[in-house]
Amino acid sequence: MRRSRPRLGSVTPTGTAGTDRARPVIDLHTHSSVSDGTETPAELLAAAATAGVDVLAITDHDTVAGWDEATAAAREHGVTLVRGIEISCAWRYTSIHLLGYLPDPGHRPLLEELARARDSRATRLERMVERMAADGIPLTYEEVLAQVSAGATPGRPHIADALIANGTIEHRDQAFREWLGDDSPYYVGHYAPDAVRAVELVRAAGGVPVLAHPFTRTRSGALDDALIVRMREAGLVGLEAYHRDHGPEEVAHATELAARLGLVLTGSSDYHGTGKRNRLGENTTAPEVLDAIEAASSGATEVLRP
Repeated sequence: MRRSRPRLGSVTPTGTAGTDRARPVIDLHTHSSVSDGTETPAELLAAAATAGVDVLAITDHDTVAGWDEATAAAREHGVTLVRGIEISCAWRYTSIHLLGYLPDPGHRPLLEELARARDSRATRLERMVERMAADGIPLTYEEVLAQVSAGATPGRPHIADALIANGTIEHRDQAFREWLGDDSPYYVGHYAPDAVRAVELVRAAGGVPVLAHPFTRTRSGALDDALIVRMREAGLVGLEAYHRDHGPEEVAHATELAARLGLVLTGSSDYHGTGKRNRLGENTTAPEVLDAIEAASSGATEVLRP
């Protein structure tokens, strides 16, 4: 039986991990090698268990391909699993990421949109590598493809991994700082759905949309609050306030906006394995927020409890 739906604006995140160990550690934003993480879904769940994470969301970019493996591993390691995706969206030529929790993985309109985005990513990487190689950066597209796991969603982190593998750099951060940022001369855009349309797609699939790191300081260009209002009108449920890319000012902004719009606030690690310096459970979400997310879904995909 589904729980009654709480008023969304009435709950807040736990914030930084470790403030109250009696409460479950809930990390609602992580990536596996199915997109741009460095660990398989099974390895991701094992790492979560080792790190003391009680509830983990797998949210690979534009794909649900890691769900089955993650499900089996969650049962093995006794971790509660929230199955989700991170959709790459666009707004005024700015990249925006939308977390979609518990959508129906068979919902055709959503799957078709995700497939279109993945196909566009692949051709875009080849063009970026061509630009970089023409400017003397030692890299081939074949080297990049060697970093993409079978069935994975290709992305800029795979270019960074190829540069690490051939000894040009030591960490992904360096590649993004020097060559792969949105303002880089080597940057090539890819197809991404409009942010409001993405919210509508997640809701139509029975899922729960939460805007990932909305005020990140690494984005080129600020995100307009008016867009978030439009996304709320389309069905947005929450904002990921507690994130490594948010400082106190960004957290305060997200908190005020969420209170005004009746949105929940989440906290997450955005873990990518060794691909980023983020650590599992470094920011967490309150159990009451997870309850609100679960209640806001249609139930087509349920939170998987061991």
